Amino acid sequence: MPIQQIFEGKINNMQIIDKDGNVDELLDPKLPKDLLLKMYIYMVLTRTFDQKCMNLQRQGRVLTYAPSLGQEAAQIGSVATLEDKDWIFPSYREHATYLWRGIEMSQLMTYWIGSELGMKIPEGKNNFLVSIPIASQALHAVGAAWAAKLRGDKVVTIGYFGDGATSEGEFHEAMNFAGVYQAPCVLFCQNNQWAISTARKKQTATTSIAQKALAYGVKGIQVDGNDVLAVYKATKEAVDNARNGGGPTLIEAVTFRRGPHTTADDPTKYRKEDEVKYWEERDPIRRFTVYLKKANYLNDELEKKILDRSVEEVEKAILEAEATKMDNPEDMFNYAFGTMPVYLQEQKNELMEYLRSKKV
Repeated sequence: MPIQQIFEGKINNMQIIDKDGNVDELLDPKLPKDLLLKMYIYMVLTRTFDQKCMNLQRQGRVLTYAPSLGQEAAQIGSVATLEDKDWIFPSYREHATYLWRGIEMSQLMTYWIGSELGMKIPEGKNNFLVSIPIASQALHAVGAAWAAKLRGDKVVTIGYFGDGATSEGEFHEAMNFAGVYQAPCVLFCQNNQWAISTARKKQTATTSIAQKALAYGVKGIQVDGNDVLAVYKATKEAVDNARNGGGPTLIEAVTFRRGPHTTADDPTKYRKEDEVKYWEERDPIRRFTVYLKKANYLNDELEKKILDRSVEEVEKAILEAEATKMDNPEDMFNYAFGTMPVYLQEQKNELMEYLRSKKV
């Protein structure tokens, strides 16, 4: 039998706004002014929140914190494409997605202060809890999407994870399941170049993470993750495709974690200053600012007003969070399940009995 080619595939990369704020007019999705400004406001708000949390952790007022500096476009550009009925499944770094989806900033700060009250998601907000185990949320996103498909609901899910997660078995299980069952989901990889201290080039021998989609019968695309318009356009197409029965998409948003992995990490030990500078020149907020000013949607006065308002909101949120009563140890059990499993109830009862015996 002669040799026959049985598969041929390709992966595209998309950029709409370059590092200097110049736009590709043919690819520009021409979003309405109100949406563009909302996206900008939340990007600025997220960065302000992020900087405040970093400062608070250094003061001992916040526990170990995972910063999102440099990844604002990837998060806002993607979450802005969703409807209220859709679900997000974040990791520990997607602060922007929670803020965009209506979680009060004071509540999110409460989580980082160390209280499970921060993950008491309000009714009607289809936001899953922060997932700490790497890549676990990819499985959750695919499972929820499959459930929606079985029920006939026009619901789409997004699972967020980093480049390091693609080395975990859960990522591959999620991809395989999504492909086989054509689950209406978006698997969104924020390739920020570093899995703690492990560089992307040591994670995989492939040219891109997006091409891993091909092995599972899933659509795949790579985008400039610091270009909010490219992220929006790629994710909107993926979300619409999933909602209309076209199955899942893997999106690789190429970005950079400019801060430490968490506040317990020192990135100067494993990466060079030249790399950081390269990505600073590709700052997502700066290039979006240039784009908006060229469109006459933003000026210096409004830019300052947005920043000042963000600072005010963040300062108010930390005061509210620190005033929240957080001394109920039962909270660690109460917000993961609608109906608490027996084994968890037993653990809760055991802990409370112990605390009563010690009069803690």
